Amino acid sequence: MTTATPHLDAHLDVAGLEALRGVVAKAFPKAQVAVVLRELTVVVEAGQIPEVLGFLRDSEACKMTMLMDLCGVDYLGHVPAQPARFAVVYHLLSLEKNVRVRVKCFVAEGQDGLATVPSVVGIYPSAAWYEREAYDMFGIVFVGNPDLRRILTDYDFVGFPLRKDFPLEGHVEVYYDAKQKRVAYKPVDLPQEFRHFDGVSGWRGMTGNAKLAEEDAVFAREEFK
Repeated sequence: MTTATPHLDAHLDVAGLEALRGVVAKAFPKAQVAVVLRELTVVVEAGQIPEVLGFLRDSEACKMTMLMDLCGVDYLGHVPAQPARFAVVYHLLSLEKNVRVRVKCFVAEGQDGLATVPSVVGIYPSAAWYEREAYDMFGIVFVGNPDLRRILTDYDFVGFPLRKDFPLEGHVEVYYDAKQKRVAYKPVDLPQEFRHFDGVSGWRGMTGNAKLAEEDAVFAREEFK
């Protein structure tokens, strides 16, 4: 008889998480601080990001010494509507306290089509490449990043691929030009008309066949002629 693996929440200090929530709420009264999905979530203004992350890293009650991830979110068409189109989410971890904190800020799209957020490279050096990725994919500019350039696409790439209004087929395609002996660009050439995929799994279309795998499959040779 095997023993079931305990759920990760069994090792989570829930009381400590609530205490941490109180510390952050007291330090930043205007922030939205709540425990969501067993993680502390803090929503602040974009201009407060360096101050909040610096506090979470340096405070003895927090010790969020590791920036696990930084990502962008596009809320275009989201229901219900959000405060702004874009959001930047920071995932922090305290190795000493075994607690994670999610910090989030909403950023409006400017007239130039870009969103602006202060960089946190001075607080978490690992944010350098995370910020470059968010800039490359969403067009979110991190003011103060010393090397803010595209990291996944090339320098001449048009648009930001993870925005919801970016065309699925893209703007251009690349190919090898034998005459020029280099990779070149050309407008997207679809060999067939664009097809819409509804995203429904193919398994869902197999109604009434769930028990086939439980039975012995017997086939006649004629079926394969």
